[in-house]
Amino acid sequence: MNLRFARAFMCLLLILPAARAFGVQPPAEPDHRLDWWREARFGMFIHWGLYAIPAGEWDGATVPGVGEWIMHNGHIPRDDYATLALQFNPVKFDAEQWARIAKDAGMKYLVITTKHHDGFCMFDSKYTDYDIMATPFKRDIMREISDACRKYGLKIGWYHSIWDWHHPDASGPTFDEYAKVLEKQVDELLANYGPIDIMWFDGEWIPEWTEDKGRDLYEHIRKVAPKVIINNRVGKGRGGMAGLHDPSQNVGDFGTPEQEIPGQGIPGYDWETCMTMNDTWGFRKDDHNWKSAKTLVRNLIDTASKGGNFLLNVGPTAEGLIPPESVERLHDVGQWLRINGESIYGTSAGPFKRLEWGRCTRKEHRLYLHVFDWPRDGILTVPGLLNNVTSAAIVGDSSRATLRTSRRNESILITLPNMPVNDFATVIALDIVGEPEVVAIPLRQADDGSITLRAVDADVIGFTARYENGNGKDNIGFWTDSSDIVTWKFEITRPGRFRVILTQSCPEDTANTPVRIKIGDTTLTMRVKPTQSWTDFVDVEVGTVSIPVVGACEVRVEPQGRPLLAVMNLRSITLEPLDSR
Repeated sequence: MNLRFARAFMCLLLILPAARAFGVQPPAEPDHRLDWWREARFGMFIHWGLYAIPAGEWDGATVPGVGEWIMHNGHIPRDDYATLALQFNPVKFDAEQWARIAKDAGMKYLVITTKHHDGFCMFDSKYTDYDIMATPFKRDIMREISDACRKYGLKIGWYHSIWDWHHPDASGPTFDEYAKVLEKQVDELLANYGPIDIMWFDGEWIPEWTEDKGRDLYEHIRKVAPKVIINNRVGKGRGGMAGLHDPSQNVGDFGTPEQEIPGQGIPGYDWETCMTMNDTWGFRKDDHNWKSAKTLVRNLIDTASKGGNFLLNVGPTAEGLIPPESVERLHDVGQWLRINGESIYGTSAGPFKRLEWGRCTRKEHRLYLHVFDWPRDGILTVPGLLNNVTSAAIVGDSSRATLRTSRRNESILITLPNMPVNDFATVIALDIVGEPEVVAIPLRQADDGSITLRAVDADVIGFTARYENGNGKDNIGFWTDSSDIVTWKFEITRPGRFRVILTQSCPEDTANTPVRIKIGDTTLTMRVKPTQSWTDFVDVEVGTVSIPVVGACEVRVEPQGRPLLAVMNLRSITLEPLDSR
């Protein structure tokens, strides 16, 4: 699953993770195939295969990396790894139990690995002997999963790897022979298990797979199963540079950021972020770094607030059990959704660029305010909302008591109870008149005269650079195109001279790009400084600037040379007063 362990693309994918985010532009005419998917917002990902047996260990030694990559990362010979098929006997597997766990968690669909990169088919295929029927188990897992999903009202999707470490023709000049087998097995998956809702591909980064091959496979699937939806990894739209500047040319129905939630979503595109509960996709017995249920709920909210779906992974054991840590967290997520699900399902992205206290989703004329940080004074400020408010109430409050609202300039103020209703997120349904009208609140100087221009408040002119957050990031990143410009607009109320400090990160092997910083009529220059990593930020004093008058001002950051990989990760620019007038 995780591309970071593919040697040929390791450097690029570690540094440029947002390349995975690109979707495809929605068609001019509505495509109703995706209606249920946009309504669902939340699904279960399942990574399960032979790799669950070694569970991160081979010949008594721990193999680094995610569980499903153990064959690759452990340099295990193909024939040695294949002996795992003779051991695979998940006698505790219960497809209906898995479906009930997903349904009780509030998930609406399930995507499971039919074949991962190791090449082992978890279904009965007549085009290989390396499949589930060659194991002691001898039961078609995909048959049982698809039946269970339909019984419990879940949509069903197949993950299928384009890359294959086992098939002898899957690399080099014989690849086209393997591609015929790939297509035939996809046909089996679409024909033998009733209507399938999603085909979810991976492993498309190998050089033998081209955008044209992806488009051919996409069009073939659409003929065989017209209603199925297909992710963008059927082509080259997420990991390579193909179509990078025009994602509408990429094949596939939705984008697939991985292990991250794009800082400002992917406006204008359908997308789904997939994420693990710990650090691995396939089961590892030594991975106990579990995200809390609170974090998972907030990740779901964050994703929905930006218009995306959240595909949350479980990695079952070799016995066929979903780990109890996963079950516990899914139960807690489900408890929250039973009360607050209306604020997630069928919603679209909220109209706010940033909310200091939480997130917002939208459903027609109702805004759902997800409060993470309860205001100490009991007053929740909804910044820049110009619409009139008709009502405000806490979701899940049986009395549905109306909360008091008032207006202060461009903002709505809501009087809250003393304590939050839910520690994960308390949700307020705010009904407004008309389409949401939101204006940006100007960035202004602090009491000490300084102003910090944060990445989340920046505007980007260009295509590649974008706001990133999570996993140590809170910055403008993926800045691969030197023509992209990052800007801020702000107001000066106390003119004077200022020290300009830029907070950035950039590994040594791609640092030193010249950059121009324009502030009003002043131009400063610098070269990007090397740091230990993309998340190791340093402050760089760029120079001083004089801003002599009260009023609007702008900062522009403009690269002056082509970077090796990316210009930098830019966290903020701070103007510190040297004097005042």
